[in-house]
Amino acid sequence: MLPPSPPRGADSPPRRGTPGPRTADVVADALRDGILSGELAPGTPLREEELSATHGVSRHTARTALATLTAERLVTAEPYRGVRVSLLDDAALVALQQLRCALETEALRIVRDRGIRPPNVDAALDALAAAEASGNWPATLDAHARVHRALVDAADSPRIAEEYRRLDSEMHLLLTHVRPAYGAGALTTEHRAYVEAALADPEHAVRAHLEHSTRMILEGRRGS
Repeated sequence: MLPPSPPRGADSPPRRGTPGPRTADVVADALRDGILSGELAPGTPLREEELSATHGVSRHTARTALATLTAERLVTAEPYRGVRVSLLDDAALVALQQLRCALETEALRIVRDRGIRPPNVDAALDALAAAEASGNWPATLDAHARVHRALVDAADSPRIAEEYRRLDSEMHLLLTHVRPAYGAGALTTEHRAYVEAALADPEHAVRAHLEHSTRMILEGRRGS
């Protein structure tokens, strides 16, 4: 069952003087939440007619929402098969990590050359420790992404940050359904060490970190 949108008057525009998100964006947000929470599993079909009925919107609005998620690679549109929640195979995972490596390395090179420490990274690491201690995997994923975004955002490059967030959504989708074999606190310990290494030597540290995480994810995927 598809997650419903919050009630917003279906396809009617917001009243004058109260600007809000487009209806298609609201539908896309609801679907994104369902995908990244695991409620909508990889391979789940997303049909315009069903979305239209569930969310009380036109098929055009549903199509626009799906186009947004297709651009984010959270869903895949295939001829004669329609739109489905994306399922990354091993080759796609490796390619995704390679692109993350390029973007994160460049962002951290800029940070290193500016001689700054990312202002939000320590709070993000503390949030990761708290989430990991709670045993809540979705919260741990959110905190893990927050650590990496803090590093990338510190470069103050809107284009790099925008492209990285697209990849972050794909990675989040993959890890929602695969939990690598980390012992209690191991993910936080690994990322505290990674942050220090990456700030000093991004060209080597980022590659080593992402190659290690790729191996862990592949092993976790096979184990599950």
